[in-house]
Amino acid sequence: MSFLITLLCFFWFARTIKFVLFWIFLWQLKSYHTGRFLDHFRTHKGKKIFFNGLFIAKLILLMLLFINYYLALYVLLLVYVAEFAMFGLAIIKKQYKKPVFTSKTIFLTIVASLDVIFYLFFSYVYIKNTFWFLFLILIYDIFTPLIVSVIVLFFQPFFVMARNNILKKAKKKISQYKNVTVIGITGSYGKTSTKEFLTTILSQRFNVLATADHQNSEIGIAKTILEKLNIGHEIFIVEMGAYNKGGIKLLCNMVKPSIGIVTGVNEQHLSTFGSLDNLLSAEGGRELVDALQKHGLIILNGENAFCVDLYKNIYKINNTVGKQIYTIGKNKIDSDIWTEDIVVEKNSVSFIARTKEKELAHIKVSVPGKQYVQNILGAILIAREFGMTLEQITRACQNIKPEQAGIALKKGVHGIEIIDASYSSNPDGVMADLEYLNIFKGKKVIVMPCLIELGSKSAVIHYQIGKKIAKTCDLAIITTKERFGDLKRGAMENGMQESAILLCDNPDEVLAHITTNCKEGDAVLLEGRVPNKLITLLGKV
Repeated sequence: MSFLITLLCFFWFARTIKFVLFWIFLWQLKSYHTGRFLDHFRTHKGKKIFFNGLFIAKLILLMLLFINYYLALYVLLLVYVAEFAMFGLAIIKKQYKKPVFTSKTIFLTIVASLDVIFYLFFSYVYIKNTFWFLFLILIYDIFTPLIVSVIVLFFQPFFVMARNNILKKAKKKISQYKNVTVIGITGSYGKTSTKEFLTTILSQRFNVLATADHQNSEIGIAKTILEKLNIGHEIFIVEMGAYNKGGIKLLCNMVKPSIGIVTGVNEQHLSTFGSLDNLLSAEGGRELVDALQKHGLIILNGENAFCVDLYKNIYKINNTVGKQIYTIGKNKIDSDIWTEDIVVEKNSVSFIARTKEKELAHIKVSVPGKQYVQNILGAILIAREFGMTLEQITRACQNIKPEQAGIALKKGVHGIEIIDASYSSNPDGVMADLEYLNIFKGKKVIVMPCLIELGSKSAVIHYQIGKKIAKTCDLAIITTKERFGDLKRGAMENGMQESAILLCDNPDEVLAHITTNCKEGDAVLLEGRVPNKLITLLGKV
């Protein structure tokens, strides 16, 4: 019996450490934001963490203990051996979830692992009764998500204190660089590509520092200041992200922007903000406008209704700032810059840019998709504020690379065109990428998960996406379940056959559907967080 218990301890410990890593990974993925973390369990994938056969089997085993704990021991040992084997296989295939190891996640992993070790040691050494030993390890197993979450939340105030100290140091450092102009970029979508385009354009004449990809939070921005900002920099471009009202205000208080741009606003992350008003305060640009330095400038996307509303009411927030707005066409609003003759090709987009001052330029950029024209226009307006002419800006735009757009076009298996937009996704991004898909001549397929964190607007948004898919695609493969019904209804009510709208999350099966239905010259759009394995499989020429 003691040998079986020892064996059980080994397998229990290995699988428990695996789940400790997973739960710390999930907290890190959700930026330690309680709202985002809890919202995950409203998704189909989140629900499966608890409502699955293995979890239910352990609850049944807990009851079996009270009936026949010897039988429960053997069954539990088999379960843990199976979990250990699956963990080992996942390690070999590099498919298991683990956090990116930072000082914070390393500390949390050590603390949680020590908790597991002490719990197991106490249970093994001091609990001599087999029944109670099995009961205790099963209870820890079942409540591992709660235990790890309590550890994370317990230490969170200390990490917040450490974070605030870093923010204070960053604020002090940047305040000493009086000659650095700070540009703040916020919005629900388009922030990263606008930042990349603007950095490339301004770098032709100035020494520019910009926040790196995935570094739009307060700690990421602060570390950029502390580690990279130096006396030679003339411009600091800051991408600003937030999940709470007051989040952008916090960032602005640190970096003190004098120029701001709001790239576009939609319901993405609505559930984490709690209300549309909270979202409009932060991602919607109000906090950025309010924080701009005296005689600063705010630049807004005139194609977005929320941005237009902000443009009209700007002086109620800050009457010391200037304002400019960009649009695709001229007639929507009194635009400062607009376009004519947009030509979208597979690998590029070209257009004529016209300004209010009657200047014009023919601009061609090596990025796929009409949606990026808006972001380029915003970057042009800022570049002109720094004295760059349209001629200089046009030349600078030639240096913009496709990967800066966050979307890539490549040849895949069987010569199929693969449009990889898996970096991230939001409602406007899906619509824009589907519009881009229209330029391809063969069959068109979209593979995407349902969008998350849309709050009360989720059903309507997915219905609208379904409508657009019906007008564009021959086949839709949806990889998550939560809003599949709304999306499917939108597609079918607009003419798409039920057989052409599939729910499938297995990469091998998705590949089989694509290779069965597509040939060379057809196009597949990978929209949002699709499985990495699928991207790899489709890329094998």
